Amino acid sequence: MDLREIGHEIRRSRRARGLTQAQLAASAHLTRTTVNQLENGLVADLGIRKVQALLEQVGLTLSVDQALEPQGADFLRLASTAASVSFKRALTERELLRSLLTGNIAPGRRPHLRALLEESSPSLLKGLVAQVSRWSKPGKVETNLSKIAAALDLPTSADKWSMSGSLTKGDLTLLLRHDS
Repeated sequence: MDLREIGHEIRRSRRARGLTQAQLAASAHLTRTTVNQLENGLVADLGIRKVQALLEQVGLTLSVDQALEPQGADFLRLASTAASVSFKRALTERELLRSLLTGNIAPGRRPHLRALLEESSPSLLKGLVAQVSRWSKPGKVETNLSKIAAALDLPTSADKWSMSGSLTKGDLTLLLRHDS
């Protein structure tokens, strides 16, 4: 839950109790402007004591729970790092993402993408495709990778990154962890 969601819950509970923003603000020793901005998702940061004061006034509590599953691998970050290990200037995640979504290679990034496609494991490439495909049409990232491979005069062995090909047990484990 982020601060915007907390603000929404405070508004919901304040209204259910029949309180105005001014009444809530006064009882929590804050300004009405602060309450208004929090409820409208305009506050980027607010101290925990202020949030707790507001929550107490509307009968809510804040609790911290341990996550059930650890976050899965960030394949975009892993792939940009893997593509950059032999180079002075790193391929950024943004540059890699743009290339995967458009099929175009950023200037000066041909060697990075060549290293990524030649040296990365199928598990990394399949995980990368699965992650980035969430932001595009089905099959688009795979098509763009084939286009990039062709532009780099590499074999377009899509089975190395294709999600339609068979997944190994290791691929499946990485993808399932990533989806959690």
